[in-house]
Amino acid sequence: MKISVVVPLYNEEENVLELHRQIVAALEPSALDFEMIFVDDGSRDGTVPALRGIASRDPRVRVIQLRRNYGQTPSMRAGIDYATGDVIVTMDGDLQNDPADIPQMVEHLQQGYDLVAGWRRNRRDALISRKLPSRMANWLIGKVVGLPIRDNGCSLKAYRAGTIKQTPLYSEMHRFIPAMVAAGGGRIAEIPVRHHPRLRGTSKYGISRTGKVLFDMITVKMLVAFSQRPLHWFAMLAVAPALLAVLAIAYHLLMIADPRVRAEAVLPSVAALFAYLSIHMIMLGLLGELVVRTGRPRPFQSVSRL
Repeated sequence: MKISVVVPLYNEEENVLELHRQIVAALEPSALDFEMIFVDDGSRDGTVPALRGIASRDPRVRVIQLRRNYGQTPSMRAGIDYATGDVIVTMDGDLQNDPADIPQMVEHLQQGYDLVAGWRRNRRDALISRKLPSRMANWLIGKVVGLPIRDNGCSLKAYRAGTIKQTPLYSEMHRFIPAMVAAGGGRIAEIPVRHHPRLRGTSKYGISRTGKVLFDMITVKMLVAFSQRPLHWFAMLAVAPALLAVLAIAYHLLMIADPRVRAEAVLPSVAALFAYLSIHMIMLGLLGELVVRTGRPRPFQSVSRL
């Protein structure tokens, strides 16, 4: 079994040497075959020269340099695409995640899970700017998506390679990987992991990401719900315009039947518009069913031998 450790980095010049040392110290005693994939997300400091120096001394290190700053999820996606391991572990590069937790996560994965997520039970971050918004987001994500994960924002996760490589990742979607894996039938476990305060460098997270997270949450909900029964959901959307069309026609007929009332000529046009909208929704649902049934990806399959 081979492990690929994927670490997105952005302006982490002060942390990369210690990060490499900690990963090696955590995995070498386990006698596991492993590689480290460091993805530079358009850093403007000395992160890339430091990474190249590490790679020149350690052949297990691979460096991917993105042309500009794309964000954490695209950087993670790039590292996952280049990973060659049977198990892929993702983590932050700020030394707040502890590489010493990786072996226990791999052990849990071998018990038949497709994803093992880290839970920062004793999180060492600021209460107002980091911990409180995170708790609210985790609660809301659990309610909307339907998967009660305590810590969706923890980057320290271990995956079967076949599972994560099938999972679509863009925007800030790395927070919703457990929900998307669960929608594909994957088995998920969550275990407590250590969390350290940031000692060097500056945090790249903040409340400004809240808007992106909310929009991505809606997107994930739509993907999970619509991908299962698209005709059902579009039919539900078609009910309201269909009722409005019927009401408009009925009211128009009542006005025609009463000679004392002057019928509004616009009502038939309104009814036709709502009827067209309802039929359009049904056709989109049928088209969605066709796409889902012909292009549905194969469910995640657990491999008993790792």
